[in-house]
Amino acid sequence: MRGRGGPGLRGGNPVWSHVNCHIDLWIELLHGLELPPVAALPCAVRQDFEADHFTQCRFPVADLERLYGLTSHALTLYDSLESHVAAQTARGHLVVLELDSSQLPPPPGAGYQRHRTPTCIAVDVLIPEAGAVGYYHTDGYHTASGEDYAAIFRLAPGARSAETLPFVHADVVRRDGRLRGREPLLDASLALLRTHLGNRPQQNPVTQFRAAFPAHLERLMARGELGFHHYASGVLRQLGANFELLARYLRWLVMQGQDVPEKAAEACYTMASEAMVMQFRLMRAVISRKPDRCEDCLDQLEASYQASVPALARHFGEYAP
Repeated sequence: MRGRGGPGLRGGNPVWSHVNCHIDLWIELLHGLELPPVAALPCAVRQDFEADHFTQCRFPVADLERLYGLTSHALTLYDSLESHVAAQTARGHLVVLELDSSQLPPPPGAGYQRHRTPTCIAVDVLIPEAGAVGYYHTDGYHTASGEDYAAIFRLAPGARSAETLPFVHADVVRRDGRLRGREPLLDASLALLRTHLGNRPQQNPVTQFRAAFPAHLERLMARGELGFHHYASGVLRQLGANFELLARYLRWLVMQGQDVPEKAAEACYTMASEAMVMQFRLMRAVISRKPDRCEDCLDQLEASYQASVPALARHFGEYAP
């Protein structure tokens, strides 16, 4: 691995070291392209509670095009995955692949192929004749060859061939070469903020989560430790990490000379830390088999949300959907 992607938005001792495979990848990829990913974070204000999980933060394709001149379209697969990716990277494009984490080389200190989870990589260099590939992942820029290369493209003996895999998804990312200056980028980001504020939840999503939580807690206690990790990842991490990103966006706006509502960023950081506290308390409850309704955590989260997104809408205004 080489540090081409940089530390992204995870520097400075964050509360949540990872968000989700999509955001983590794009933070590294944009850094690698020498583009500031922080400008794309207005979408965080749209997070809602979806009855069983919080909306997973993703950079909308339209936002990436408006801010950075990046366009994306699905890659049609009819031949081997290797040949398609080689054709696109040879044209100077990047290919974002959704795959199983077991196909990637293990991170330092981890058991090889120990945990199987969906993940994403962005390939910018592929040399088929050398069996070598370079790609962005959640923690930087990596290269793979030999058996690791074969695992990524399903070329290992006995593996299903890439062209027969029914669930492979790939997107081609094209760069138009236009670089925006500081002012146009800031203006575009603020315009996106107003647009996303116009599409924000009309009710406090934490209030909706609170109403559903007793049933969640009952299921968690019944399932035990086995089901806790997935629940925490889909609910508490998505909530906390999303608002930590929003806090960093507001801090960036201040650094750009923008007036931001007093205490709005503080409220976002409170949500990030309180979601982590709630996660630890629920883990302890599941292990000890003693239910914890986390009422004080929910109080803090509910009040902090009101001090963040609604306050931003009042301050910046909004574009109606």
